[in-house]
Amino acid sequence: MTDSDRARIAGFLMLGWVALLWLLETVNAATGYALHAYGITAREVDDLPSVLTAPFVHFGWDHVAANSIPLLVLGFLTALGGIRRFLLVCAVIIVADGLGVWLLSPSDSITAGASGLVFGLFGYLVVRGFVERRPTGIIVGLLVAAVWGGTILAGLGPGDSGVSWQGHLIGLIAGAATALLLPKAPAGRAGVYG
Repeated sequence: MTDSDRARIAGFLMLGWVALLWLLETVNAATGYALHAYGITAREVDDLPSVLTAPFVHFGWDHVAANSIPLLVLGFLTALGGIRRFLLVCAVIIVADGLGVWLLSPSDSITAGASGLVFGLFGYLVVRGFVERRPTGIIVGLLVAAVWGGTILAGLGPGDSGVSWQGHLIGLIAGAATALLLPKAPAGRAGVYG
C-alpha cells in the first residue's frame, strides 16, 4: 500500500468518525439530550458499558466542536501508521480512560465526550516516534507537542468544574503507555512512522 493510499484511507476514516459524532449530537439534541444517559456515571456498576459509548456522546454543540478538529488531526496522524494499529490504540485508550474515569471521577458525575481519546492520541503520537526511533515519527511527535501541547497541559488539572480533567489525564497516560507497550511495527509495514 502506498503512502497516498494510507493517507486517503486514514482521511476517510477520520472524516467518518467525526461525522458520526456530529450525527449523534444531532440525534441527542432531537431527543432532548437522551444520549447523555450513555455517559459514564462514576462508580455505578450498571453503568460500566458506558465506558464504550461515552466517547461518542457530547454535552452540546460546543463540546463536539471542541473535540472535532483535534480528533480529526490526531486520529489521522495515528491512522497513517495502519488502520489495525489505529483501532487497537483507540480501543486501549477508550477502555483505559473510561475505566479510570469510572473509578476516579467525583460521585454522581457523568462524563462523556471524545476528549479522553484526544488526549490519548496526543500522548501516543508524542511518545511513539521516540519508541520506534524513526525520524518522521519523532518529527510528527515534536510537531504535535508544539501545536497541541499548550492546550493539553491546560486541560490536565482541576479547573473548570464542567470539564473532566481526570479523563484528560488518564487518556494522556493511556496513550503514552500504549505507545510504549505496543511492539514495534515491522519495517516494511510501519507506514509513515509506526
